[in-house]
Amino acid sequence: MKSQCVAIMGLGAEGVASANYFKDKARIVIYDDKNKDEIDNNLLSQLRADADFYFNKKIDQKVDLIIRSPAVKVSHPQITRLIKKGAVLSSSTKFFFENCPAKIIGVSGTKGKGTTSTLIYKILKTTTDNVFLAGNIGTPAIEILPKVNKKSLVVLELSSFQLIDLQKSPHIAVVLMITSEHLDWHSNQLDYWHAKLPIVKFQRASDFAIINKDFPISKGFQKYTKAKTYFFSTKSQTNGISIQKNEIISNINGLGKITSVDKIKLPGSHNLQNVLSAISVAKILKVDNTNIVKVLSNFKGLQNRLHLVRKIRGVSYYNDSYSTIPETAIAAIAAFQEPKILIIGGSSKNSNFENLAETIIQSGSIKALILIGQEASKIKKTIYSHGNFRGQIIENLKTMGQIVKKASEIAQEGDIVILSPACASFDMFKNYKDRGEQFVKTVRNLK
Repeated sequence: MKSQCVAIMGLGAEGVASANYFKDKARIVIYDDKNKDEIDNNLLSQLRADADFYFNKKIDQKVDLIIRSPAVKVSHPQITRLIKKGAVLSSSTKFFFENCPAKIIGVSGTKGKGTTSTLIYKILKTTTDNVFLAGNIGTPAIEILPKVNKKSLVVLELSSFQLIDLQKSPHIAVVLMITSEHLDWHSNQLDYWHAKLPIVKFQRASDFAIINKDFPISKGFQKYTKAKTYFFSTKSQTNGISIQKNEIISNINGLGKITSVDKIKLPGSHNLQNVLSAISVAKILKVDNTNIVKVLSNFKGLQNRLHLVRKIRGVSYYNDSYSTIPETAIAAIAAFQEPKILIIGGSSKNSNFENLAETIIQSGSIKALILIGQEASKIKKTIYSHGNFRGQIIENLKTMGQIVKKASEIAQEGDIVILSPACASFDMFKNYKDRGEQFVKTVRNLK
């Protein structure tokens, strides 16, 4: 490829990793819709490739290969124009699948991908050091490509943006809960669901699909795979992993008990689904129950995913900033029976708040709502359209300091304060991580 030109579309983490991967293999050009002064300096400092930059301007060179970053749409005008001139379109994830010698375990769904991928990685790590965790969770897959071999196991968290143009599927595909998400990027729900299908679409009979039986859309993915399919469920018995009389039972590679539900440290029924899917992978790969239970009884979750920050004066504060859709806020509400102060709202993802509003009305355990951001009025209006909310509604708080201060003032011993916004974060914060970090810092500074 020395004489060829590779265009990196999008200068995010994957864009930087892709440029660094190809730096000694081809000429590099980098395009981004942003102006240079809008690019994160931390990302620029990680760039090791000599490149020609095109910030918000047309690429005027002949390009042989396009590497699309996840946030860049396949239909982007620059991509369309370069393809017409003979360029081949790929992505860092697609390139990884086509060149990876190792077996890939791919995890996707609307929520729970990061938690499940991490659980699988931690369980497999008890049996081998030759295992890697990458993808949407933070480490771009292309970054680990030089390190993996035929005996490696690679766990990839895969978003719809990464899956949309794949033409290969993982050896083990994990399909978690699928509802609605990224409707600010996908044209509609059907477009979003179809973007997820490549996780199973190109599997062979020698592969495995692990599917959430409790969500109809997820369950329907079985129709699109040739792989051996195992279902998991928290509600009914399956041919894979299920719960019977508070015990986790496996039908994979023989019938047997794994552990008691009480041993699981992760809060919430949605996390229990994630646990069952991780166990499914472990049983397919014949990991001993002892190793599985050791991880499950110690893993308390990821930052920003319903994570306990602190307990002060009898009040527990949970950071669930990764909750950017109504379904995850619903799961957070269901995770606890104690009286709750719920912090919700943010910037729009064109979400439908009807089910969340109904949950809030019917819950009976939410003593106060702190509504924040651009979607506050829409959420409030939707709640009132479903009935009479008996708790307190607090609005017009502009900073995380004000939000946490108000929550601490109205919270009493035994209460739970949950930041589970059900919305994106870009109106008040840089991103969901910034929102979560500000919440954690403010809570830890409470006296």
